[in-house]
Amino acid sequence: MFGLNDKIDYIIEILAGVTVSLALIPEAVAFAMIAGLSPLTGLYAAFMVGLVTSIIGGRPGMISGATGAVAVVLVALAVSHGPEYIFAAVVLAGLIQVAAGMLKLGKLMRLVPHPVIFGFVNGLAVIIFMSQLDQFKSPSGEWMSGQSLYILLGLVLLTMAIIWALPKFSKKIPASLVAILTIFAIVVVFGIETKTVGDIASIQGGFPPFHIPQIPFTWEAFMVILPYSVIMAGVGLIESLLTLNIIDEITETRGNGNQEAMAQGAANIFSGFFSGMGGCAMIGQSLINVSSGARTRISGIVAAVMLLVFIMFGSGLIELLPMAALTGLMIMVAIGTFEWASLKTFNRMPVSDIFVMIMVTLVTAVLHNLALAVLIGVIIAALVFAWDNAKRIRTRKHIDEDGIKHYEIYGPLFFGSVSVFNSKFDVLNDPDEVIIDFEESRVVDMSAIEALNKITERYSKVGKTVHLKHLSKDCRHLLKNADAIIDVNVMEDPTYKLALDKI
Repeated sequence: MFGLNDKIDYIIEILAGVTVSLALIPEAVAFAMIAGLSPLTGLYAAFMVGLVTSIIGGRPGMISGATGAVAVVLVALAVSHGPEYIFAAVVLAGLIQVAAGMLKLGKLMRLVPHPVIFGFVNGLAVIIFMSQLDQFKSPSGEWMSGQSLYILLGLVLLTMAIIWALPKFSKKIPASLVAILTIFAIVVVFGIETKTVGDIASIQGGFPPFHIPQIPFTWEAFMVILPYSVIMAGVGLIESLLTLNIIDEITETRGNGNQEAMAQGAANIFSGFFSGMGGCAMIGQSLINVSSGARTRISGIVAAVMLLVFIMFGSGLIELLPMAALTGLMIMVAIGTFEWASLKTFNRMPVSDIFVMIMVTLVTAVLHNLALAVLIGVIIAALVFAWDNAKRIRTRKHIDEDGIKHYEIYGPLFFGSVSVFNSKFDVLNDPDEVIIDFEESRVVDMSAIEALNKITERYSKVGKTVHLKHLSKDCRHLLKNADAIIDVNVMEDPTYKLALDKI
């Protein structure tokens, strides 16, 4: 369950967890403020969601916490109804996610094509990078200039250089942690004035308090939170399961999507009852974790526990951490997240795949709506697939010694290929008996069945008979279910003997 084995390096796991906990703080604070909530609401969510998913999640090594995707969903509800409705919506979203896991809907991720995953990842990389640019602005929102900008830029570049160079010499200690501690030491020793975590918000607090959301237990209140909960559950599952797939590829192991869905749901239920804003998997922190060498649940548990320790006992010290170090770390995460290999495939991939990838990247990066981006990508990919398959239906025609004309169908018959299928027949000039052979084809949907009905009617009007041959069992089942609206002859011929059954 915990992914433990003889080769585990506990030092690497613990140090990776500490590094992730430091990277969680500014993001959790920022995302809570995006949603119009107190910083502690984001930190409590990061602790609770991170702890629960690390213990029972479907992907050892993956990090979950408060995320921007969830924060964006909750903004409108926070403004209109306040934090109590947020907590209730988080609990309901958790219940929906648990139900999705129990119904094994995690397998629906198989429907997400690779160009969509490429676009999603690249869009997230852009979001991570763009979110760090806010650190180069003053409290009034203007871009920094002069000495303060040069100091911040220099510290960020030094952080990035350490993270890039250190693994070339040693991987015993996570480069991200070394970079953070180095920048912290430089700032303290030389008395450099620069933006710190404490300048964003105080992170001091106690253990997350248990709290039943104070909203009316009425149908009206339920209908207020339901839309937000459904969207939050969907966004959380999509981001978590896509992150799971990405970590699977990096670690060359396989996670359990349905278990992860139930774990995310349980985590959000706990988060809502313990004053958290809810969350899902975090691709940036997950990449920090696995790139630091972590492969088990230990690092995630350490990250969550250390985050709580910082909140309860070490807030004064953590608030002194330079934002430059964390900014440099997240920029390196953005660079590592971007699928640079996808740019090399432009001359090799079909134009439709390139279009899907760019579209998903733009929607993710511009709208920050991860669920919408993936949905658009899947729909476009599905339509392209349907169009391509619609053009693949073909027929081979011949008349046997008995004067019966045979149409041998190749390719799937479905809504996209119906018009091409209908154009293959010469009703007026065909002989009195026609056999349509589906040995190399498949009747897929109701549109296909209706096409069979129409072609039968066309032949019937001119006094000719049509037989269908070599239909698969599921195709015949479809026809039987539709016998009230369709009247065709099916030739049951598993042994190539003529036997006509009227349906």
